[in-house]
Amino acid sequence: MFSFALVLMMLAGIVVGLVMGLTGAGGGILAVPVLVYSQGWTMQQAMPVALLAVTVGAIIGAIEGFSKNLVRYRAALLMALAGCFPTWLGIQLAQHLSQAWLMRCFAVLLILVAMRLYSQLRRHVHAEDKKSCLAQVNANTGRFDWNARSAAVIASIGGVAGLSSGLLGVGGGFIIVPMLRHFTNVSMHGAVATSLFVISLVGTMGVGMAVANGASLPLLLSALFVTTTVIGTLTARKIAAHLPTNVVQRIFIALLLAVAVSMLYRVTG
Repeated sequence: MFSFALVLMMLAGIVVGLVMGLTGAGGGILAVPVLVYSQGWTMQQAMPVALLAVTVGAIIGAIEGFSKNLVRYRAALLMALAGCFPTWLGIQLAQHLSQAWLMRCFAVLLILVAMRLYSQLRRHVHAEDKKSCLAQVNANTGRFDWNARSAAVIASIGGVAGLSSGLLGVGGGFIIVPMLRHFTNVSMHGAVATSLFVISLVGTMGVGMAVANGASLPLLLSALFVTTTVIGTLTARKIAAHLPTNVVQRIFIALLLAVAVSMLYRVTG
């Protein structure tokens, strides 16, 4: 039966897809609380469904990135491999943590990400600045110059993203993109495309592990959420070129803060 819950699920998927398509990251951050609020699910119930939708959207974005030669696939594979154990660890921790504690951690994470994004709006970080670039993309080859330091940096980024994927049900793009931009000289477009490829790999593993650990994926609701998320992502990619980046980022920051405040209110209220 077509119900109000299904309508909410479809609208939620479109919103998440739009945010993901416009920003290149952040879909999982919004997907989990949207599912919690619209369906009355717990964080543990929402995580695998959110991760599934974000993963499918990331696969679409990664395919586009490959077509434009933007994906640094060796770095992406290393990040995905480094994220395997942290993803499993995050899933195990999530099963033993209270709902209130998870929601508080999630809200704090949203606030930290919003602060980070706002700081990026307040200052201009140029790609030519080499001071914080611990892993370099060679201008001649377009590939990373691999050594022990660059490998450690890339693997660390993957590990942090994997832990967030398992613990909070997010793909990690909001971590991967800023960290790639901060610690490497990869372009913004390259960082987003590479991040989406990592999300598709890590997210696939995360969904599989969650299901193996007993998580359920309601067939109809999951299919609707994934489908509408994809529709939102494709739509956003068509309009992204017509919106200034700083405007999109300010909208995203406002959404993050609004969700964080509402989640804290729900826990403490």
